[in-house]
Amino acid sequence: MDARINVHGVLGLNEGEAHVIRNAGGVITEDEIRSLAISQRLLGTEEIILIHHTDCGMLTFTDDEFRESIRQEVGIKPGWAAEAFSDLETYVRQSIARIKASPFVPRKDSVRGFVFDVATGRLSEVK
Repeated sequence: MDARINVHGVLGLNEGEAHVIRNAGGVITEDEIRSLAISQRLLGTEEIILIHHTDCGMLTFTDDEFRESIRQEVGIKPGWAAEAFSDLETYVRQSIARIKASPFVPRKDSVRGFVFDVATGRLSEVK
C-alpha cells in the first residue's frame, strides 16, 4: 500500500510481468488468499514474493487502540483486526506461513519474503 515503493522498479520488472497485490501492512487475509488462488490457478503465476518495508505505519499502533478509536467515533468496533505488528521479520514469516497453510494456493514451493529498507532502497530476504 505504501506509495514510496515502486515494486516493479525494486524487482527489475516491467509493467505486466507480475501481479501486485497491496494492502496495509502486507497482511495475508482471506482476500489476499483469494487473489493468490486466482493468480495461480487461472493465470499461471508460479512464484509469490512478499515485500514488507521499514518505517511501516503498522508498527506504530496496536489493534486494540485502533479498534477502540473507531468505536469511539462510530459507536461500534470493526469485526476485523487491523493486524498491527511490532516485529517486521516475524510478521513476514507469519505471512509466508499463512500462504503455505492455505489449501487454495497450489504452488507453495516458491514463496519468499523480503523487507525493503525505504531509506537505502535495499531489499533483504527474510529466512
